[in-house]
Amino acid sequence: MGSLKMKIEIWSDVVCPFCYIGKRHFEAALENFTENEFLEIEWKSFQLNPKSQPNPKDDAYTYLAEQKQKSLDWSIMAHQQVTEMAEQSGLEFRFEIAKPANTLLAHRLIQLAKTKKLGEKAEEALFRAHFTEGRNLNQLEVIHQIGKEIGLDTAILKDENAFIKEVSRDLYEAQQLKISSVPMFVFDNKYGVSGAQPIEVFEGTLERAFSEWENINL
Repeated sequence: MGSLKMKIEIWSDVVCPFCYIGKRHFEAALENFTENEFLEIEWKSFQLNPKSQPNPKDDAYTYLAEQKQKSLDWSIMAHQQVTEMAEQSGLEFRFEIAKPANTLLAHRLIQLAKTKKLGEKAEEALFRAHFTEGRNLNQLEVIHQIGKEIGLDTAILKDENAFIKEVSRDLYEAQQLKISSVPMFVFDNKYGVSGAQPIEVFEGTLERAFSEWENINL
């Protein structure tokens, strides 16, 4: 008999709006799935822009315009479209207060959380902090506070090297799997769903992957 849980791995970045929307679509698929006790879900670190050093004065609109070498008007319109998409998934995006961030600190917190089986809670808290609450994920004190809010002792993160190895391992795995954009949901190391796909896509992939896994393991 093989593993008694089918693994689902999710590569994600906490400043990626489609990762937050995709999380909601995936969760909706899980609500309609009847075999959740046989699933093991692991959140993986991914940095869309690991070398980014945002100017503290930048807002989300200016930052994206500069990154994409587009106009400010283009950026505002793009953000509005994403905001409307998020609303359809029950999310409130407030880009007018969002702070551009390098997400390394956030991913170190996620890796710490995973050691306490709080990976999903950390992801949710960090998404909400960035997209809805306008908290600055570049600041260590903010990361500490978010960690405490989900029940973590974050003292270890004062060591700048803490959980760097774990973040790097996830990034390396993503490279090996040729993952260049997120979110990426990998079901049983066989099937992948890329992006904030409709709920039905998640449902279909989940059912197919689990059916095959079940035939071998249960």
